[in-house]
Amino acid sequence: MCDERLWARQRADLSDPATKIIVGDLTGSSSIEGMAENILADAPERFALAGFSMGGIVAFEMWRQAPASISHLALFDTNAARETPERKARRRTEIQNALDGRLEEMMIEEFKPNYLGARSRTDTVLRATILDMALDLGAAVFERQSLALRDRPDSRQTLGTITCATIVVCGREDALCPPRDHEFIANSIPQAKLTILDDCGHMTPLERPRAVSRLLLELLREQDQPKEIAG
Repeated sequence: MCDERLWARQRADLSDPATKIIVGDLTGSSSIEGMAENILADAPERFALAGFSMGGIVAFEMWRQAPASISHLALFDTNAARETPERKARRRTEIQNALDGRLEEMMIEEFKPNYLGARSRTDTVLRATILDMALDLGAAVFERQSLALRDRPDSRQTLGTITCATIVVCGREDALCPPRDHEFIANSIPQAKLTILDDCGHMTPLERPRAVSRLLLELLREQDQPKEIAG
């Protein structure tokens, strides 16, 4: 339930006349496969890819569909495993609540304890940004994205096939996708480098924006920087 505002700081920090930054649309499909296809349809022939949370799950699928197109990969606060049965059951209730007009209530009750690190929970501007993104996207997008996450493929076997320069990043206080999950991802990708950011929960691009920009710039320097970036 995020839009271009998620990457605002990084887009500013990575802005360059030779670089085109594309924010992929994850709102139109109810499957991870469909989201990946939609982004690849508008992507350049070769690009660096950054994925946050569900975007990281889509990034795994993009690698499966078009590995030769991806020059660099940045994975933030994500999960390579399929949905658990317990989480699938909760999604049914969440979708119905959203369709019944309770999206704002759910976001307020969920994002403060689960999305943010302790230091960020008192940041009223940050909290308002997260809530505004979700409400602007609305209940129909919430339903589609929830279904995509519920039915997502297991990407753990894909990790060993990723051969491009890769960074794996998460907040130390990420309660949704904890550091142990990212240790597994980083250890399973041959060229991956793991960074765990202190004083940070799930929303790394918003909670630690400058650190995220620095990590992306360092990743792009590992090889010749491509002319276009999809994120």
